[in-house]
Amino acid sequence: MSRVWLYDTTLRDGTQAEDVSFLVADKIRIAQKLDDLGIDYIEGGWPGSNPKDIAFFKDVRKVKLNHARIAAFGSTRRAKVTPDKDNNIRTLVQAEPDTVTIFGKTWDFHVREALRISLEENLELINDSLAYLKEHVGEVIYDAEHFFDGYKANPEYALKTLEAAAQANVDCIVLCDTNGGSMPFEVAEIIKVVKKRIKTPLGIHTHNDGECAVANSLVAVENGVVHVQGTINGFGERCGNANLCSIIPALRLKMGRECITDEQLRNLRQLSRTIYELANMVPGKHQAYVGNSAFAHKGGVHVSAIQRHPETYEHIRPEKVGNVTRVLVSDLSGRSNILVKAEEFNVNLDSKDPVTLEILEKIKELENQGFQFEGAEASFELLMRRALGTLRSFFSVIGFRVIDTKRHEDEMPSSEATVQVKVGGKIEHTAAEGNGPVNALDNAMRKALEQFYPHLKEMKLYDYKVRVLPAGKGTASMTRVLIESGDKTGRWGTVGVSDNIIDASYQALIDAIHYKLLRDQDAH
Repeated sequence: MSRVWLYDTTLRDGTQAEDVSFLVADKIRIAQKLDDLGIDYIEGGWPGSNPKDIAFFKDVRKVKLNHARIAAFGSTRRAKVTPDKDNNIRTLVQAEPDTVTIFGKTWDFHVREALRISLEENLELINDSLAYLKEHVGEVIYDAEHFFDGYKANPEYALKTLEAAAQANVDCIVLCDTNGGSMPFEVAEIIKVVKKRIKTPLGIHTHNDGECAVANSLVAVENGVVHVQGTINGFGERCGNANLCSIIPALRLKMGRECITDEQLRNLRQLSRTIYELANMVPGKHQAYVGNSAFAHKGGVHVSAIQRHPETYEHIRPEKVGNVTRVLVSDLSGRSNILVKAEEFNVNLDSKDPVTLEILEKIKELENQGFQFEGAEASFELLMRRALGTLRSFFSVIGFRVIDTKRHEDEMPSSEATVQVKVGGKIEHTAAEGNGPVNALDNAMRKALEQFYPHLKEMKLYDYKVRVLPAGKGTASMTRVLIESGDKTGRWGTVGVSDNIIDASYQALIDAIHYKLLRDQDAH
């Protein structure tokens, strides 16, 4: 089996995605992480397009990469200008990358309508731009933009554009599904034709507009392509680019292709999450291989089966990509879910222990009220420990009051909360203001408890979600509140349900504080 070369364009094509933007320092950090993963090429940007990309190519030269080659991206020369006089081509050379990748037009429609030149002139543009770069840069890759659409419209001309690139002795010709609408069966058939005419190594660059980017990339490899372009997490314009987080494990584990090592593959999930974090985005929970839900099991039958033989409901061992099997607790759960979850939290439960059945019944009762524990595993652990009688009572809340006051029509309401807590034998009565009633309650709780437990200052509230449960009662409906909290060592979710949103929030807040205190106790 031939080696497949991995070309990452997260820092260029990935940043064209809505909501994705990286600072130069972020791009350098991502490049180092991609290098650690074993990526062969890292496309840093288009040096002629903006100051940020120019700064990246300058700064990345100061960083020692162990494996990856840095690629600069650009286009063929402009019409009526020779390559040595074309500013875009000159900027690519001046950036001093290891590799230069340029794109050219392969679709006759684009040549006529976008470039407004003759088909023959476009072939010259491609050939002399690449020939010039081959003289000045170590390695040159040609991206045949819109190749599959171009081939479908005018196959002979599309192939001629590839021949123009091949005659310039480029190192790789990449077939691009720029509009992302090609189907795997089309990609396979077209590549078979291309291979008969072109002897230069071939690459693939696909977009996900038809939800086939990963499939198209893998089909291309199956048909002889040796270079695959994509982005981490599938970031990219419109519906995104081919997702390397799915392509890499498929190549390595399903197709037996050499690309990165097994040891590097175990860092895939961590890299995926790091890049989400730097992009300030919530990780895709249901993402294949690396998502939180990729190996999450909810039905009791599934859980019982995976305990005996994981492959019954898992297509690979999650550890191979740095993920883990997760057992979710819900009203679908059987006793096996409870036991696996207890083991995960280092809680000693026995399958014949009546407490196990008690916990199971309690979960079903709570979920019937509207609780859900999939995103609130901290609340579930507290529930187990309470049932076992092993949860220390760190504090108790005697009562609380929340007041929202709106004094003038054009002013925002002000919120104030008062709480009474008991710690040991001491009662603390505290008030605090906040940005809304929940924030005021959170501030008052912390103010009362921080003098007893100073490390609560480390705890942050990261996310707060409210879901009105469908009960047909309008404003009297039940409300579920999910809170994500965390400190410097991790994050945890808690849940509360009530027909009163403040009470539901209070339940989730109290669990979050209890869990923080429990974690700190266990750590010491």
